[in-house]
Amino acid sequence: MLEKVKSARRAKSPKTIASTQSLSSFVKAICDVMRRSNCASALQYVPELTWILFLRILDAQEQKALEQAEALGNDYSPALRAPYRWQDWAAPYSEKPDAPKTPEGYRFGWKRQALFEAGEGSLFDFINNQLLPHLHRLDVDPRTQLPNAGASPKQRVIGRIMTAVEKVRVDSETNLCDIFDKVHEIHIDHIDDTHFFTLSQVYEDLLLKMGEKNSDGGQFFTPREVIRAMVNVLDPQPGETVYDPCCGTGGFLAVAYEHIAYQLGQSPASTVLETLKHDTFFGREKENLVFPIALANLILHGIDQPNLWHGNTLTGKQTYDGLFEHAPATFDVILTNPPFGGKEGSDAQKNYDFETGSTQVLFVQHILDELKAPLDGKPGGRCGIVLDEGLLFRTNESAFVETKRKLVDECDLWCIVSLPGGVFSTAGAGVKTNLLFFRKGSKTERIWYYDLSQVKVGKKSPMTLAHFGFDRHGGLLSDAELPSTLTADWLAVEENKDKLFPSFARLLAKHGTPEADSDFSWTVDFAARRAKARADLQPFIDEANRLTEELLPLRETLKALKRDKAGKDKIAAAEDAIKTKEKAIREAQAKASDIDAAVFDLKAVNPHAKAVTDTRTVQQIIDNINHQGEVVARAMANLTAMI
Repeated sequence: MLEKVKSARRAKSPKTIASTQSLSSFVKAICDVMRRSNCASALQYVPELTWILFLRILDAQEQKALEQAEALGNDYSPALRAPYRWQDWAAPYSEKPDAPKTPEGYRFGWKRQALFEAGEGSLFDFINNQLLPHLHRLDVDPRTQLPNAGASPKQRVIGRIMTAVEKVRVDSETNLCDIFDKVHEIHIDHIDDTHFFTLSQVYEDLLLKMGEKNSDGGQFFTPREVIRAMVNVLDPQPGETVYDPCCGTGGFLAVAYEHIAYQLGQSPASTVLETLKHDTFFGREKENLVFPIALANLILHGIDQPNLWHGNTLTGKQTYDGLFEHAPATFDVILTNPPFGGKEGSDAQKNYDFETGSTQVLFVQHILDELKAPLDGKPGGRCGIVLDEGLLFRTNESAFVETKRKLVDECDLWCIVSLPGGVFSTAGAGVKTNLLFFRKGSKTERIWYYDLSQVKVGKKSPMTLAHFGFDRHGGLLSDAELPSTLTADWLAVEENKDKLFPSFARLLAKHGTPEADSDFSWTVDFAARRAKARADLQPFIDEANRLTEELLPLRETLKALKRDKAGKDKIAAAEDAIKTKEKAIREAQAKASDIDAAVFDLKAVNPHAKAVTDTRTVQQIIDNINHQGEVVARAMANLTAMI
């Protein structure tokens, strides 16, 4: 009876979670319970919280899907049935007349209540010896160790998510029930996911507390609104394949799914829906902690079969590839944010034409290989990628230059968006980043740049879709709907008062034309830049060739002198002449190489940016300093008098 009373008390109303802060606070309360229950570190309680949250939200989604199917008179086959659903064994039990009931007519939490009445240890025994083995069998048949042929694709993914969970880590049934009660308060209809995913935000928030952000080479998590903007630009269509080679918690794939599903409307054909949920989304992820979270996120977002490969994308070494068996060789759309600043060993570098330890450079080469080539009149695959500023401007390392050369030679790099430095501040990073958009199959002729770097963003004022000028579904926002942080300075200029604001979304369709240029955008004639560079470096190449021709007789002369055993002075003079000539050749070649490499400095430098110049004289600056000192002195005097 005591447990019934406690359960009734704990069956609280769903919590509204409308910000990363409210979610973080809510999760912290759960983690506090875990820390006193044998889960002292984040490495222990992140996996535990992941599977508990996943089963809770999965149950809520399946419950909602069942209600919708019944309302339409359709059949619905849930992935989990009694007594293995959250509503059976984890939900709080209540005797109230209006307490929710399972489809079979039992009260929520009926199995949990029966286990409580069976005595202490029964809940642990059920989870460890019945629930978890059942979930594991959804993926692999324990008798044959082969994939479960009778499981649906969604059930196999659920089994894979749960495979890493061998037993409950929490060591107190009282605390475990407390965790269940808190998690049960989360309701999927009360989550505002504008800026985050439920599970991924939990993980990302906890990862920062673990200190991983300072040691894992730039594993930053892309804000969801930036992902939405990128998806709007590439506009993936039904029937196309979407790939992320370093998918993290699955953000790009989930948003791409939302985008395509919205285009299909409320009643898509069953065959189209089958393709969308099973044969559209592909990804790779290296981290053991992140892989099951990615699977869980994608399942919870409606992708019944996330085709994810677990292992190191760059080395090709796999941990698990069972869900990636039917992946195509190349892809229509690639959306990604590769790690910045990571260092790869020789086992990864040897797989690519231009060897370097820089992770992001190797990922760009990987993407160029994975994009679908044009075929039978169909255009090639297209990519949207987040890249750090360093990769764009660095021309002092061969692998950086040659990778960018390969990019512009094989693809039309048609757009670069310069983002503010604070976009990744929620991940503890101030890295300056850019968005690059390109399509495989033709050389880059012109690059359209758009500069958003002047927008002030941070942890409390994150980047939004509105900063790009898009509404939630990719439509164009009116000027009145644009953020003031985007438009204020521009509108302060008198001549702009009656003009439409040149937002990224408004100018996007005009890229490549003079109408797409504005105070924030400009076009670089890349073909002309390359032609000018060829013309500029040609004299140095000619000089190097001329010097090389002059070098040959000098070497022959040296050979003759040595053969004839000429005096040391003559031989030394000939050697000096050769060294001088070789040095001149190297200098000419270096100048030609520098001119060529400079072509591939792709950094966004806004030619319309207005520099603010301080026109005060030295004396005026000194007078202002003295004035400010007097203000501070008066304030301190007033403060002293008050004391």
